Amino acid sequence: MSAVTVIGLGPMGRAMVTALLRAGHPVTVWNRTPSRADALVDAGATRAGTPSEAVAASPVTILSLTDYPAMYDILKSTDLTGRDVVNLSSDTPDASREAAAWVSGRGGRFLTGGVMVPAPAVGNPGAYVYYSGPKDLFTTREPMLAVLGGTRYLGADPGLAQLFYQANLDVFLTALSALLHATALVTAAGVPAGDFLPDAMDLLTAVPSMVGGGAELAAALEVGDHPGELSTATMMGATADHILRTSERSGVDTLLPAAVKSHYDRAIAAGHGSADWTALYEVIRPRT
Repeated sequence: MSAVTVIGLGPMGRAMVTALLRAGHPVTVWNRTPSRADALVDAGATRAGTPSEAVAASPVTILSLTDYPAMYDILKSTDLTGRDVVNLSSDTPDASREAAAWVSGRGGRFLTGGVMVPAPAVGNPGAYVYYSGPKDLFTTREPMLAVLGGTRYLGADPGLAQLFYQANLDVFLTALSALLHATALVTAAGVPAGDFLPDAMDLLTAVPSMVGGGAELAAALEVGDHPGELSTATMMGATADHILRTSERSGVDTLLPAAVKSHYDRAIAAGHGSADWTALYEVIRPRT
């Protein structure tokens, strides 16, 4: 079992260390607040006194930090020559590319990662992580990384893992806001949230069957096929307008429904009113 260092011991970092220890890897840890390592040290991890000591202890260092600037701050005085850095923090694709160049310039190798499950699910069935960067680096470290969850390698571009991570969270965060907004609409009328949310949760799980499989939807979007056989942009846009007006009358925040309505308004204005709702993609995506 290869030795590994983990820097950053928030909930996600602690979950990673726990999974790695459970799999038998020698783990060295470091955190700005040393006390966060106490339970992990009791479980078998080794506490490093400084970031440089932590990196020197293992051939590969996993970062679980708030963002990429934290990496620069923590590792600015650390020799990375011959070391592999796997950054599982969240930031933008461009930040990942800049970080890869920074690590390479300091003699190390860099792999970007995006963890697609919450901390309690790390290391358990169903967990998966996107990775991008040098293929040989990924291949070398994949057995250890697989301890954290299924590995999904996207390619050599260091920005790809964060791109997929952010795109997935775009779906997730928007759905969470929509769920809370819808609940506010109901409770504004004096109806208990418990009378509404069970059906709303069922609707969330039913969406894939309503819109078709991912491959089917992707194929339609790639060729611009929006036949309008089921739900046209005009029909869906009318519903979006009703939701916005209901929100206004109820005193519920209108930013989210206004944004959704704007997509339909622009699609209809562009001549897609009789096309399927997927025609919104034509006004959302960048024009080439």
